[in-house]
Formats: sequence, C-alpha cells, structure tokens
Amino acid sequence: MRIKALVKLALTFIIFLFLFMITFPHHTKSTEVGVRVIKWSPLAKKGVVKEIYAPGATYFFMPIINEWYTFDAKLQNMEMTASYRGARGGRDDLVFKTVDGNDIALDVIIAYRVDPPKAVDILVRVAQSNGELEEKLIRPVSRNITRELFGELKTEDFYVAKKRAEKAEAAKTALNKVLNSYGIIVESVLPKDYRFNPPYQKAIEEKKIADQMAERFKSEAKATVEEYLQKLQSSQGEVNKMIADVDGEYLKAKISADAYYEQQAMLAKAIEAEGLAQGKGIEKMVEALNNSGGKTMVKMKLAESLEGKKIYLLPFGGAGGIDLKTTDINELLKTFGVQKLAE
Repeated sequence: MRIKALVKLALTFIIFLFLFMITFPHHTKSTEVGVRVIKWSPLAKKGVVKEIYAPGATYFFMPIINEWYTFDAKLQNMEMTASYRGARGGRDDLVFKTVDGNDIALDVIIAYRVDPPKAVDILVRVAQSNGELEEKLIRPVSRNITRELFGELKTEDFYVAKKRAEKAEAAKTALNKVLNSYGIIVESVLPKDYRFNPPYQKAIEEKKIADQMAERFKSEAKATVEEYLQKLQSSQGEVNKMIADVDGEYLKAKISADAYYEQQAMLAKAIEAEGLAQGKGIEKMVEALNNSGGKTMVKMKLAESLEGKKIYLLPFGGAGGIDLKTTDINELLKTFGVQKLAE
C-alpha cells in the first residue's frame, strides 16, 4: 500500500510539473517585443522562432525547452558625457583633436530605438538584451563615427551652433547607414558641452575678452560717427533751409521783376500804340491840309486868330521905308505904344 501511495504521489508530481511547464507564462511589457528560441521540441523545428511576439501580452510555453528574450523598443538615450551620469557611471565624453590640432572633449547624447520587426536579427547577430546591444554595437560605432565627424571641425567652429548642428546631422546619417541593417534606428545626435585643455581654454577666454573690448570700442566709434553724421545732417538741413530761403527770395524778386517788366512792356506798347495813332492822325491832318480844302481851313483859322486884333502897316524898303536890317523893332513898338497913350 505504501509503495502504491508513493508511486501515485510521484505520478501526481510529474503531471503537475508537466502542466506547470506547459502553462508557464512569458510576458512582454507595453514597449517590449519578445523573441522565442526553441531548444528542443518534438512538434517544432529547433532554433529561433521568426515570429515577433507583440508588446503588452502574455504567452505560455515550456521554459526549459524554450528560451525567452525581450527587447525594449522605446526611445533610448545613450549619454557619453563627462558628468558621470551616463550608463557607465563614469567619465565617458569624446576626447579627440580638432582638424587644426587642438585637444577637445565633447559631450554627446545619442537617441536611438530598436526596430521591432528586426528583433530576431538583433538576437541572432548581435545581442540578447538592450544593455548588451548598446555595449557591443551602438556605443563603439557611435563613438567612432561621431568623433571622426566632429574632428573635421576647426577649433573656432565649435563656437558656431550652426556648424555643430550640421555635423550632428551628418553623424546621424552616418550612424543610420551602419546601424539600420542591425535593427537600430538613430533618431538624433545631440552635441552638448565642449571643453578644451586648460591653457588653450584660458587663451580662448582671454581672446573672448579682447574681442569683447574690441567690439565695445567699435561700437563706441560707430556711435561717435553716427553722432557726427547726425550733426552733419542737422547742419546740412540748416544750410539747405538757408539755400531754400534765398532761392525763395530770389524767385519772389524774379517774379516781381518779371511782373513789373510785363507791366512796363504793356505800358510801352500802349504808349507806342497811342503815338502811332497820333502820328497817323497827324499824317491824315497833313494830307488834309495839303489839298485845297486844307488851305482854306488854314486861312479860316488864321482869320479867327486875327479877329479883334489891330494891325499896323509899316512901310518897308524903298525911299522913306523901314530898313529891317537896321531898325530896332522893340523900340519901334514902344514908340507906337507911347503914341497910343498920348492919344
């Protein structure tokens, strides 16, 4: 009886173990994909299952004859910095030389993610976890390519954000060209702080101070020039105003003179016309006097002018006549006047 009980208990344990092995759960988180490897099975081919197990699910299969791997497909940030905050917990920044020979240390953050459909390739070719994938593939490739591309910059180029951004974009393109085939997608390469060796850093700081002083002097000189230009413009404005005033007075005088000239010209034309009219009148009168009627009119006018006046007849020439050459007419008239009074 005891042997039967033991056999029964053993069978129960075996059945329970078998059922447990069949129903053992395997999970994927919301951002994970799973990859299954069949080590032995009478019903399936041994090896990596090509099927990708979707995120956020639970799958049941035997744990001993199967292996289960998961890869997180969310965005990962690999920090290679000097601030002891990266995955390695120590200084991990990129140290290299610029193209002009100066030592520089650069902090870089690589943002990448696993391409879920290629999780099987990652397991077969590279790594069994995200950590191993980063250490074996992403970190060494990223450091080499990023160091090489940023090493093409000159020392002064690191002060220009645009040039750093251009190299970061070039590094992203180069990394994707290498890593995409392994199932890795690089989303961004972000350069952060950079540091030169202490003597060169001091020289750079001194140069910056000198440049700032030079810029200040340039600004002051420019401000002085602007001030003098403003004064020049103000003076030029005053001169232009004076010129405008003089031009205005000149134009006023010219307009007044032109008006006076026009007035006098019109007056002269009027006088000329009047003179011409009078001359023509005289011509007509002369023409009228030259004919017989004119002579009669002259005689009538002469008679009218002699009307009421006394006329004295004096003998001239011959014996007993008055010689006009020797006679004083004024004395003669006085004599006739005295005689008239005596009468």
